[in-house]
Amino acid sequence: MEATQNEQNGQVNPPDPNPSPVSQPQSLSKNAQKKLLKQQKYEAKKAEKKAQMKEQKQRDAERKRKEWEAKLAALPEDERLKLIDSRKELRRERMEKRSEERGQKIQRLTQAKETGQNIVVDLEFSHLMTNSEIHSLVQQIMYCYAVNGRCSSPAHLWLTGCEGEMETQLQRLPGFDKWIIEKEKQSYIKAFSDRKDDLVYLTADSETVLYELDPTKVYIVGGLVDRNRWKGITMKKAKEQGIHTAKLPIGAYMKMSSSQVLTVNQVIEILLKFLETKDWKDSFFQVIPQRKRTEGDSENCQEVDEEDCEEETEKKKRCLEVPSHD
Repeated sequence: MEATQNEQNGQVNPPDPNPSPVSQPQSLSKNAQKKLLKQQKYEAKKAEKKAQMKEQKQRDAERKRKEWEAKLAALPEDERLKLIDSRKELRRERMEKRSEERGQKIQRLTQAKETGQNIVVDLEFSHLMTNSEIHSLVQQIMYCYAVNGRCSSPAHLWLTGCEGEMETQLQRLPGFDKWIIEKEKQSYIKAFSDRKDDLVYLTADSETVLYELDPTKVYIVGGLVDRNRWKGITMKKAKEQGIHTAKLPIGAYMKMSSSQVLTVNQVIEILLKFLETKDWKDSFFQVIPQRKRTEGDSENCQEVDEEDCEEETEKKKRCLEVPSHD
């Protein structure tokens, strides 16, 4: 979902009787080029830090292994065997707990196919993105699926327009074929051809605010890593297709800073939290990074880090530590 958040209220917009076509790609402005260069530098810095963290993890693992071996070597034979058996028992208990959690998750996601809120990720923008941007979106989708699986009341997620390079990269994810999620090569318009009036495209350019989630509606999130290059594209697409639009009520609960683009995983996580809490403010403050809020709003947040994007990366890492594809 792209996003400059306005603060206009109202109901879901009716379809536009005179839809306009999606605009054609234009060359980047100087300002956009600067933003793109800044993003590239950030990505390079992030990759470097990731490599450093990997090396540190390997060193920590090696240190722990040596400490374990030294501990065993210092014990008499009978105590050494007891310690080894105790460690095996702990591992067995952890495996049983994980197996139980997987079973519960499968049950929740299966039930969500019947009763959960339908949320679609529109993947028809892959031709506007580079391979690295598609990779970024794939990682966001993986995170969305993991978070949804941990929800007590998960949504029923859909991937539509899943083809080409997007499909190729998704298929590379471990266990993707086992995900309890709808994967459609066709567009959401065709997938929900008999429910077109229930389709609601979430876009910050909509003139209305979504205060409640209607379980009978199908909410669509634009799968686009746009880096500010494609402002307004989802709104224009919705108008062209003659479907409803709405935006999240962010302006009613916080002030956004100059960086006002929400990622796909942020939008979906906000929706998931609202489904559980029915509290937009709590959902926004738990998900929207500090760097995207003004100073006043940041002071109200209980957890503040220097680099918010690193905080989000760590969140994703922790969430994905347990396999999410069973």
